[in-house]
Amino acid sequence: MSSSQNSLSSSDAVTPFDWMLDVPCQLDVVLGTATLTVGECSRLAVHSVVRLRQAAGTDLDVRLGGVPFACGEVAIVDDNVSLRLARILPPSAEEMG
Repeated sequence: MSSSQNSLSSSDAVTPFDWMLDVPCQLDVVLGTATLTVGECSRLAVHSVVRLRQAAGTDLDVRLGGVPFACGEVAIVDDNVSLRLARILPPSAEEMG
């Protein structure tokens, strides 16, 4: 075996956290938000329109486990609605400890 086959590349290096890479986590793509009263919610029906706070064309928020993670835009790929990430957000001061 050659020495190049014997060593691990940096992408193959084993880290103590590799076991976590396959753990599923909740990913939410938030189109927009609104605040409604309970009465307004009770009157919602098919074809109701709920006005969102965000303007049309605004980036969508991406939350990973409820924490803001990225922003993106809607993309159509092979007749499927998808998300194109435009920006990965830096961790907040709370997340940094």
